[in-house]
Amino acid sequence: MRVTALIENSRLEGRDDLEAEFGLSLHIEHGGKQILFDTGTSGVFASNAATMGIDLAGVDVAVVSHHHFDHGGGLERFFEANNRAPVYLRESEGGQRYFRAFAVIKRPIGLDLGVLDRFQDRFEEVTGLDEIVPGVFLLTDIGVSHERPRGNSHLFVERSGTLVPDPFDHELMMVVQEADGMVVFSGCSHHGILNMIDAAVEQFPDVPIKAVFGGFHLIGLPFLNTMAGSRSEVEEIGRQILGRVAGTVYSGHCTGEKAFNVLEGVMGETLQPFPTGASVDV
Repeated sequence: MRVTALIENSRLEGRDDLEAEFGLSLHIEHGGKQILFDTGTSGVFASNAATMGIDLAGVDVAVVSHHHFDHGGGLERFFEANNRAPVYLRESEGGQRYFRAFAVIKRPIGLDLGVLDRFQDRFEEVTGLDEIVPGVFLLTDIGVSHERPRGNSHLFVERSGTLVPDPFDHELMMVVQEADGMVVFSGCSHHGILNMIDAAVEQFPDVPIKAVFGGFHLIGLPFLNTMAGSRSEVEEIGRQILGRVAGTVYSGHCTGEKAFNVLEGVMGETLQPFPTGASVDV
């Protein structure tokens, strides 16, 4: 399996020909199939793909991890580049999603509902365990044994004209199985990365996790670069991940710089950044 970062918050050193943005988009080659996991905030992921020699027209399936703009903002650009691949996502009740802070900041962060409506024939709704291509599974049954990220407290959804805390019933995760183990993909881990890893283990017991990719939403307020949670709490997350994952953990995006550094202090080289332009064989 080969995984390439088409979009991440930062870019690989020396790759000035690529653009970075606050968002996530990964291209995955597995078993002769091409998978797109998230589309970033805009169409920049597609420009980066072209620069890196990745033809999005060849993507067989696409996945949107949850209904936030930084993971599905490039959907329309993807539809322009690819006229055949189904896009898998969860449906959920409610309208626009918002970020709120300090009782004065209220910013929409949801997917473009117009795009969802105009291209509705391209979407496939995920309601449970779904094998979208051989060995590639989408999971929606994610437990709550561990605390969800505290940064979720700023995230809301509009229901019946009222903003309520987002329950993240629109989030899914992806697991790719190979002969030597499985790889877990998460967009922002709003359910909590430990809960998501546990969900993979519960679904596929006795299969080692050889890698994890995605953001862990340990950032508090992005514009202030704060960390959601204490140092000791984030360190404990790092220790728990080490006890569950046999291979490398690639993280960034909404993990946040401060939390990444704290995790790195616990996890060492097991934790690696995965900036725009990075590519790895797992």
